[in-house]
Amino acid sequence: MIKINLLPVRSSKKKETAIQELAIAGVVIVAIALIVTSLYVFKRVQVATANENIASANNKISELKAKIGKLEELKTLKEQVRKKLDVLIQLRKNKTGPAQRLATLSDLAPEQLWLTNYSETGQDVKISGIASNEDLIAQFMKSLEASSDFMAVELVVSEQTVVGETKLKKFDITMKLESATPPVAADKK
Repeated sequence: MIKINLLPVRSSKKKETAIQELAIAGVVIVAIALIVTSLYVFKRVQVATANENIASANNKISELKAKIGKLEELKTLKEQVRKKLDVLIQLRKNKTGPAQRLATLSDLAPEQLWLTNYSETGQDVKISGIASNEDLIAQFMKSLEASSDFMAVELVVSEQTVVGETKLKKFDITMKLESATPPVAADKK
């Protein structure tokens, strides 16, 4: 019988198989390392992008808060102005008595006619003044008669006077106040 020694063949096959297994294991480890590294890099890019988006959103929020602050400031200023206007409107509505009559006289007085005295006793009113001519006095008297505050306008005195080197007309006018209608009382229920 012939005997063949197969031992060295088996050991060389074992060496080849071991080398192949080590090569496959190395390739698998390198492949896994590449996959893990690429996933790590991908996630880092996502985190960096998310951080940039958050920073951008925070900047926008800061800008919007500044604009909102300005709008709130404008709203408060608008409300303050509205309150002041309401007070002025209420004051104008409540304006009565001599203040209203003096305002009316100021509006009715033509240019080149100056009032020097105003006195009020009950319903009687006396006005003194200076004008450049008689026509202005007549125009002023017509305006007084047409107003809703005065009635029975009469010229008491009209005389010439000299102020500086200018000849002017001095006048006195008397009139009566229109009787004010009493305010209507609210119905009580």
